[in-house]
Amino acid sequence: MVSGSVKSEPGFEPKLDAELHGVGYDYIHNDADGKNMRLDVRSQVKNNDGTVFAMYYKGTVALTPGVQAILGGGADAHTTPYGDSFVTFSFETGSEAYKELQNGTYVAAGHFVTNEEGVKGVVVEYKVSRVVKG
Repeated sequence: MVSGSVKSEPGFEPKLDAELHGVGYDYIHNDADGKNMRLDVRSQVKNNDGTVFAMYYKGTVALTPGVQAILGGGADAHTTPYGDSFVTFSFETGSEAYKELQNGTYVAAGHFVTNEEGVKGVVVEYKVSRVVKG
């Protein structure tokens, strides 16, 4: 992982408008049956106010034909729909302003974006939701 951003929806607190800070680590392996990949991603992000915090996510990616085309660099590769990748996010920080991030439970659906205007290479995009008590 060499670049990335985290931007919260309007109204979410604490507000996030952060960029990857340093190098992220992707620990990825395929299941023996070749049907899924397992993700364990560890990174640091720096918010626009200068606060640095750790961000982690773990989950699975279904190795559908569309995902395989993207990961294999296929000429026919195109953006995949949401639903092939599901992860959980967690955060760590020493900042009181962002401490509540550590106490939340976050789930996300992801997809791969490629061969679209303005996109270089492959982008992984997640829609993240906070699980709240009903």
